[in-house]
Amino acid sequence: MLIVEDNPVARNFLERVVRESFSDELQVVGAGDLATARRLVGWRSGRAQPLPADPFQLVLLDLELPDGNGMELLAELIGYPTMRIVTTLYSDDDHLFPALQAGAEGYLLKEDRFEVLVEELQRIVRGQPPLSPAIARRLLGHFRGGSQPAAEPTPPKFSARPPGPRPAPAEHGRLTPRENEVLTYLSKGFTIKEIANLMGIKWFTVNDHIKSIYKKLDVSSRAEAAVLASKQGLV
Repeated sequence: MLIVEDNPVARNFLERVVRESFSDELQVVGAGDLATARRLVGWRSGRAQPLPADPFQLVLLDLELPDGNGMELLAELIGYPTMRIVTTLYSDDDHLFPALQAGAEGYLLKEDRFEVLVEELQRIVRGQPPLSPAIARRLLGHFRGGSQPAAEPTPPKFSARPPGPRPAPAEHGRLTPRENEVLTYLSKGFTIKEIANLMGIKWFTVNDHIKSIYKKLDVSSRAEAAVLASKQGLV
C-alpha cells in the first residue's frame, strides 16, 4: 500500500495504523510529495503507464502536499485498481465534498485516536466506506438538510428482517471451501492478519473472502456470520 504524506511523523503514525488494521507483513511505501507518488503508481506526464504486476491496492492520501494538491492525484487515480482514502486534518465541506467528487472512497481525520482510525480502516473488510465519525455525521447532516440540526433518531417501527430462522442460502450462495475456512477462523476469534498467516495468503485476499461471506449469508458482522453458519451447518 501507499501512504502519500509529507510529514514523516504523520506518515509513521499512519503506517502503524495500517499495520494494526491489517497485517504486519504488509508492504507499506511512503511518498512525501505528488511527484514521488506519481512515479510510484506509474504516472508520467499526466498519462497513465501500463499497470505494474502488483499495483497498490490501498492509497492513503493527504490533501496538502509540497508540490500540489492531493485532489489532483485522486482524479488521476480513477481507473487505477486501488481504494483511495483521504487522510487529512480538514473536516470542512470545502475539502470533504471536492475530495469525494474527485474519487475518494473514504475520508479519515488524522487527529482521531489510533484505535478509532484502526476501526475505520477495518470497515473496508465489511464493505463499508472508511469515514471518521465526525465526517459521517457531517455527511448525514448535509443530506438531512444542511445546517438544520438533525432530529434525534427514533426507534424503528419495523424489523429489517422478519422474525424466525432465516432460510438456508440458495445453492449459488453456498460458501466455497476457502470461504468456509476463513469463516471457521473468524468464528474462533482470529484477526484478519492471523487468518492470512494461517492460510498463507495476503490480508487483502482474506478481506475479499470475508466480504463474499457477508454477502452470501446476508450478514454484517463476524458474530452474526458465525452464528448463522453454525445453525445452517455451513461450517
